Amino acid sequence: MDGMEDTSSSPGLGKKILAVIVFAIAAWILLKFAIGLIAGLATIIVIVLAIAAIVWAVRTL
Repeated sequence: MDGMEDTSSSPGLGKKILAVIVFAIAAWILLKFAIGLIAGLATIIVIVLAIAAIVWAVRTL
């Protein structure tokens, strides 16, 4: 009975490896999404600043 309790309470090596792989893939997808979101926001900010610079330059000239 004691041997059966030990095997059911701790996951096998295969399950641990699978969990690490799933965790790594999920973290990679989340990181890629976060980088894309930051890049998208940076692009919008640069476009807005460029438009503001054009408007300022036209008014100054």
